[in-house]
Amino acid sequence: MPALPSIDLRQRVSRAYQAKEGSQRQLAERFKVSLSFVRNLTRRYRQTGSVEPKPYGGGAVAKIGVAQLPVIKPLVEAQPDALLEELCERFTEKTGVQVSVSTMQRAVTRLELSVKKNTNCL
Repeated sequence: MPALPSIDLRQRVSRAYQAKEGSQRQLAERFKVSLSFVRNLTRRYRQTGSVEPKPYGGGAVAKIGVAQLPVIKPLVEAQPDALLEELCERFTEKTGVQVSVSTMQRAVTRLELSVKKNTNCL
């Protein structure tokens, strides 16, 4: 992902637009930015009075947070050779939260546990 344009550049573009030093297209060429950047910047300035970038939106919230990790450890210790699907089912029974196999794998890895299969029974 490219870096955000600096606050200084945002302010210079905004001041130039307010001083009517050229059209949005001309300012985009002059400051070597895209036309959509100038359009969005001027719109944002009109609406909020600021040229600051919007705050980062964050990411997806983990279904298995730090609070639920202690629930997984006893499940794995009770049956270390359980399939991840079985751990998902047991986790859902205990907490009511459905998780995918990959989510369970990340949680088990985070706890530094292992879910190895018993090769004697195969």
